[in-house]
This record gives sequence, C-alpha cells and structure tokens, in this order.
Amino acid sequence: MVERNTGAASTRATRFGVNLMPHTWVGRPPIVGAALKAHRARLLGRMHQAGMDHVMVGDHVMFQDGVGNDGLTDAASVATATDELGVYLAVYLMVLRHPVLVVRQILTVAQFAPGRLSLGLGIGDEALYVVRRLLAGESVTHDGEFFQLDQARLRPTPAEPVPLVVGGRSEAALRRAGRLGDGWLGIWTTAGRCAEAIEIVEQHGAAAGRSDVEWRHGMTFWCGFGADRAQARDRVAPAMEGLYRTPFEKFERYIPYGTPAQVAEFIAPFIAAGATTVNFIPFAGSDEAAIDAVAETREILGKECAASQ
Repeated sequence: MVERNTGAASTRATRFGVNLMPHTWVGRPPIVGAALKAHRARLLGRMHQAGMDHVMVGDHVMFQDGVGNDGLTDAASVATATDELGVYLAVYLMVLRHPVLVVRQILTVAQFAPGRLSLGLGIGDEALYVVRRLLAGESVTHDGEFFQLDQARLRPTPAEPVPLVVGGRSEAALRRAGRLGDGWLGIWTTAGRCAEAIEIVEQHGAAAGRSDVEWRHGMTFWCGFGADRAQARDRVAPAMEGLYRTPFEKFERYIPYGTPAQVAEFIAPFIAAGATTVNFIPFAGSDEAAIDAVAETREILGKECAASQ
C-alpha cells in the first residue's frame, strides 16, 4: 500500500489491484477446467508476492459477441482460491438483478472472505438503498417503483461491512455515491475531473448528514506496459478496440501506457486528488509481466509519495 499525503487530513493508504479477466475477451483462447485453476493459482500467487492488495473482477452479463462473466461468481471463485488477497468487484450491474438475491450472494461470498470483499455498483438508486439496509441486517419493508418487500431480512450479516462504492461519471452517479455509497469509482477521466468528482461526492454526503463515512474513492485504468510508449500502446490499443468496437483515439487521453515510470507519472495526480484505490487492467508481454509491471509502478508511486511527505 502507498501512503498518501493529505496535508492537514489524516494519511490514508492507497490500495492496488489487478484485473486480468478481459484478456479472455480479446482474442485469446479460453482456459477451462484444471488448466484454468492452475493458471489462476499461479497468477494469484504472483500478485500476492508482488504486494497487490486485491484482485479486481468485472461484471458483464453479455458483451460483444456474447462474451462476459458473472461478477459475484468470479468473486467467489477468487475468494476461495486465495486467503491473502482481497476481492474488488467493479462494477456490478445492479440494474439487471433483484437486490434480495444480490445481497444473498454478497453474504455468501463474504462468509468465504470476511473483510476481503469490496463491491462497486452501477446505476440503481432504489436497489442500492435496499442492498445497504439488508447488508446491515435490517428488516426491510419497501414499496418502491421497482421493488416491493415485506419485512425482508437476510442473515448472517458480515462481521465486517462490505464497502459499496458507486461507479459512473454522470452527475447522478456522483449524487448516488454521496448519498448511498462508501465512495466513488472513476474510469476514463482526467485527474482534475477526479478531484472535482470526489469533492462533489463528499459534498452530497455531507448534505445527506453522512459525516462519519470513511470514503473509499478509486480509479480504474486500462493500461499498456512495454519497453517504450510505442510498444505499450500496441499492446493495449487493439485490446480496447476489439472489445469496445471504438477507435483507441477516443480513449487515449485517459489511458496510461509506457514504462512503469511513465504509467506511474500518469497515475500520481489521481492519488494526489484523493483516489485511495487504484485498479489496473494491464496489458504487457504476458500476464506475469503485467503483474510485475504493476508492482513496479506501485513501488515508484510509493517512493514518490514518501519523498513528498
């Protein structure tokens, strides 16, 4: 973890995570069965040795050409495969699910990984409201636009709360994060906008009377690593274009790529802006090389942070 200098505020730690799942969506043959277990165990061990705090998993019910994954199923598989790493799911598509079923799944995963699960959520104010109350062990009676509950209650509640971080770039997402979330998770934005968004979220939280929140703001970065910027770009650009069917130039200003030092230089202002979680979706010569490059980036950021204090 990297310590962030917050001036008069208390110093908070920046947590780092890696997501390698999209690599199976961008042209690589799928790995299944025992081979997948062995491959994942090898990568999880390398992440732990490299000092990563968590594994990031995504959630796409159906993406281009039908590829995708179920986020909470992936989270459960990671939670049972490692006792050292946390699991950060972002972002979970709440709008496609019923909140009672989602909470039951969250509680099940939390039993395997007490204190190690964080959940990023997308749109769905009403669902998020219900999820928070159920996770707290409340008996919920709710008559809303989309969901009706009569004294619904789920147990056992987790011994440690599961952080609910709201993803999204819209003003509605920032309001949702402030009123109902434990933080905000950004992607494809500038450091200046990141700082502005965090300030807006915390203002919404204060207006809602939420003065005791331990905010967990973060950023997710698709990124490329290589011996130079040209090689790094050649690794990340085709992957993004293949998945999103959009020219890389539309993403490029938001994507760090190059050597670990160059990636660290890009990310440092986001940490200074208040991001205490940094998730990487890295592309390098191999999965192992990607983990090592993120670890080197983390080390550089840690040294820069220490030097600034």
